[in-house]
Amino acid sequence: MSVFDIRYRTAVIDGLEVFYREAGDPSRPTLVLLHGFPTSSAMFRGLMAELADAHHLVAPDHIGFGRSAAPPVDAFAYGFDRLAEITLGLLDHLGLDSFALYVHDYGAPIGLRIAAGHPERVTALITQSGNAYEEGFTPFWEVLFAHAKDRAANEPVVRELLEVEATRWQYLHGVPADRLDRVAPDSWLLDQAGLDRPGNKEIQLQLFWDYQFNLARYPEFQEYFRAHRPPTLITWGANDEIFGPEGARAYLRDLPEAELHLLDTGHFALETHGAEIAALVRDFLKRVP
Repeated sequence: MSVFDIRYRTAVIDGLEVFYREAGDPSRPTLVLLHGFPTSSAMFRGLMAELADAHHLVAPDHIGFGRSAAPPVDAFAYGFDRLAEITLGLLDHLGLDSFALYVHDYGAPIGLRIAAGHPERVTALITQSGNAYEEGFTPFWEVLFAHAKDRAANEPVVRELLEVEATRWQYLHGVPADRLDRVAPDSWLLDQAGLDRPGNKEIQLQLFWDYQFNLARYPEFQEYFRAHRPPTLITWGANDEIFGPEGARAYLRDLPEAELHLLDTGHFALETHGAEIAALVRDFLKRVP
């Protein structure tokens, strides 16, 4: 399959349009791909093309991102609980009763809410810088946690994370010199176009503030790991300055049989190590019961 075979669809969930990409035969095992900040399902376009011969793939845009609805902050309760509810609503709408989850960044607190709440539906986990442990937080988060305590005082600095220089940095930090030419500039420019839409920065500021409440869910997520032992693949940028590699290693405390692969790159590992990650995912999912 090629990227030209990906289908682009929209479903209405709780009165909101949710855009999603779909590839592969729906009769095959499903892999649901959940993106992070500040991107969209576009981050998975290459991976979907690589895996669609053997899997059914579904990659939604979260509300406020990509081509999904982005109501203003006074018209929608932007928070990770609500984003998880919308995502679960989409999976129910599509009749997906059993699926593996691939989570990146924001996709982790969304996907892990679903997994912990419905463990019988999740066949496996794949995490690419999808944090679930306090060890994963780096100095990058200091200003965000300060913003959570005092929004007004810290908002000017936090707003800088929504500008193109910061978006470009997210893609390029930690990338070895010999792989910089693999990072497509349109990736961060597409993300920035989303951030620059009227009202979207206010949406992102609200999600920055709400992120603090994900930490209170970590014990629940970790208990889910221990109790249900989902087969887990960890593919993580060893040089990630947003969610550091200690966050990847921490998974092994509760999931000692998980596969850990630290790659010589940063936060958006698919940009530079897409072929390697696709091969790891393909091999891993072959072994999932």
